[in-house]
Amino acid sequence: MSSSLAPIDAARLTVVTTTAPKEKIANEKLVFGQSFTDHMLKIPFNTTSGWGAPEIVPYGPLALDPSCCVFHYAFELFEGLKAYKDNKGDIRMFRPDMNMARMNKSADRICLPTFDSEEVIKLIGELLKLDNRFIPAEKGYSMYIRPTLIGTSSGLGVHTPDEALLFVICSPVGPYYKTGFQAVRLEATDYATRAWPGGVGDKKLGANYAPCIKPQLEAAKRGYQQNLWLFGPEKYVTEVGTMNFFCVLKDSKTGKNELVTAPLDGTILEGITRDSILSLARERLNPDEWIISERYCSIDEIAAKAAKGELVEAFGSGTAAVVSPIKEIGYKGEAIHVPLLPGEQSGPLTKQVLNWIQELQYGDVESDWSRVFKITP
Repeated sequence: MSSSLAPIDAARLTVVTTTAPKEKIANEKLVFGQSFTDHMLKIPFNTTSGWGAPEIVPYGPLALDPSCCVFHYAFELFEGLKAYKDNKGDIRMFRPDMNMARMNKSADRICLPTFDSEEVIKLIGELLKLDNRFIPAEKGYSMYIRPTLIGTSSGLGVHTPDEALLFVICSPVGPYYKTGFQAVRLEATDYATRAWPGGVGDKKLGANYAPCIKPQLEAAKRGYQQNLWLFGPEKYVTEVGTMNFFCVLKDSKTGKNELVTAPLDGTILEGITRDSILSLARERLNPDEWIISERYCSIDEIAAKAAKGELVEAFGSGTAAVVSPIKEIGYKGEAIHVPLLPGEQSGPLTKQVLNWIQELQYGDVESDWSRVFKITP
């Protein structure tokens, strides 16, 4: 963005509070992404003056011209992160700097305006403080935060938008698995491609998601919950549904376990949970017993390991569930069975990773990954 244009400035924030506060929904009745708080954050942009004054206003519809470029040419991107209540009643956002950095990468890729990450984090903090009564205090519950950036220029024709809108809405959510872990069945998918080298698979664009629904529906007809996306003639494993993929393989020669996930080559999303898992694994797992690898791994390698009893466990990772255990992968009409703990719905590392991350998210263990916003009684 040109240095002559106004940047986002949290000091210019104005707040209009709702005159019709919503009734809180009981925690046990929360459905992911279906209820929202009283307010939203809006920041307009135009190429003449730059970013306008941020405003927090009552949650409500947006007014957009039918010829708006977001509707016709997919000038849209978003992020997903969470905030938590700690045992002091304060608000903790988990690694928001990572989300903002990724959001700026996405914006730059589709010619939408970039912004100062710290200023937007401050503004989201103000929104959370205003609507903090909606943030559940119980473990397993949180506030899902959805920052979105859209091109709002009116008129047909493909060109760089001269107007844009950054807005943030918040939704209180409960545990992804209300009755504990539920391991899923995946269909290894090679007839459709989620992303390709030189494309935008590593950007969080809305246009990446809609094309994945049809293959997911096809997999569901065959009894699978998600797709395990394969790529290339080597059938490399990339992502699972909308999550990053991890598996644990045993090396019978050394006796070590190898935690494997695909490398950041531009075809997979740079997941914040993925990064957290890799960082914690390298810090906390015994290097005499574990190898942590970001490398290509084919579905044939996984099948071969499973046949030899060397596939230890597998899971997906993402903001919504943190980790999602996998119990089976369908491939070429055959089932690759993934071990679970006896009588449980996950493997041991899957459980350990969830505990590591949740204790950081809720502030049970202090970490510079949390951005804390104090709530004044």
